[in-house]
Amino acid sequence: MATLYLASGSPRRRELLTQIGVPFLPLISEIDESVQPGESAQGYVERLAREKAAAGLAKLDQASDAVVLGADTAVVLDGRILGKPANREDALQTLAALSGRTHQVVTAVALINAQRLVSKVVVSEVSFRVLQPAEIETYWSSGEPRDKAGSYAIQGLASVFVSHLQGSYSAVVGLPLCETAALLGEFAIPCWQVAGH
Repeated sequence: MATLYLASGSPRRRELLTQIGVPFLPLISEIDESVQPGESAQGYVERLAREKAAAGLAKLDQASDAVVLGADTAVVLDGRILGKPANREDALQTLAALSGRTHQVVTAVALINAQRLVSKVVVSEVSFRVLQPAEIETYWSSGEPRDKAGSYAIQGLASVFVSHLQGSYSAVVGLPLCETAALLGEFAIPCWQVAGH
């Protein structure tokens, strides 16, 4: 069976792959994550997922049976990609903008080996209840928003902000598990692998 590498430093993606019983080796691949002029959110995350996977594969022995998984997530409001907050002010503005509104979370997953590269984009809609300025401030003080796209983590403290979700919860966390499992199947990597079997 092929060896799966996860080209991501995200602890959430590691937890999600582990959750579906897929063993993997971590691999960090550095790429430029700048948005290109005129690039859509879906195009942006798919390009980054594919570039992360390809950069990861380039670090490995080409003769190996390695498969590399890359993924990327963007939070989108009114067509604008909301990245990780630059500072406290940026995070507070972002959370205030998301308050009482519905935004999109766009996640792409890509798998590559020596023969081919495949990818899939999943769009989910997340609605926030109205947030009070004091709770936005308290949430920032928790430290959780600092390195998160859109300044929040749905699987963490911010779960209390979410009034409705349409789409894939795991994709909002960072890896769409249904679609990831299907792509892994194309590379003959099964889910629910049990140690020792």
